[in-house]
Amino acid sequence: MIKGVLLDMDGVLADSEQFICQAAIIMFSEFGLKVQSEDFKPFVGTGENRYIGGVAEKYNLKVDIEKVKARTYEIYQKIIKGKLKPLPGARDFVDYCRQRGFKIAVATSADTVKMEANLREIGIPASTFNATINGIDVENKKPFPDIYLKSAEKIGLKPEECLVIEDAVSGIKAAKAAGCKCLALTTSFDRSSLHEADWICESLEKVPEEAINW
Repeated sequence: MIKGVLLDMDGVLADSEQFICQAAIIMFSEFGLKVQSEDFKPFVGTGENRYIGGVAEKYNLKVDIEKVKARTYEIYQKIIKGKLKPLPGARDFVDYCRQRGFKIAVATSADTVKMEANLREIGIPASTFNATINGIDVENKKPFPDIYLKSAEKIGLKPEECLVIEDAVSGIKAAKAAGCKCLALTTSFDRSSLHEADWICESLEKVPEEAINW
């Protein structure tokens, strides 16, 4: 029986992809490198180390990942001010889960600074959740199951008692590897790419009844 809901952040609660991409493009431009938004697509959902590092590798640019990530976050936090909004249904769904008595956690591959900035900006602060787990908390990022195993543990549940809500292929793989059920949102990838999920829907406004009643 479902007892907990583990929510990815980017593409589930907020659509920050365009903003982190923009920030990373600006950061790379400071190295004199002109990168394209398409360069980042293979690394969506894998955490900023891979998101930024993967593009740096593509262009054979050697970087200090911690320094370039910090600079990207610095730019990012300025960009999202007054612009980053919750995705449709996000606030209502979180409220619904709390009313149902579900334990809820955010499980994001992003670092702490991005997680907290996003949740604060969309009006669903970290204190709303029973636990928040981010990319710094686990060594192996998605598609490894570590983040969802740790999330379930932190809210005192077994993985098989939890529903994961994801938007990325790597996140779905992580959820299923952890032993969770998974609902995929078509906010970042098309439906055909998300076939490994148990259920698929367009947004948190349209969560299938069977996904939250098992």
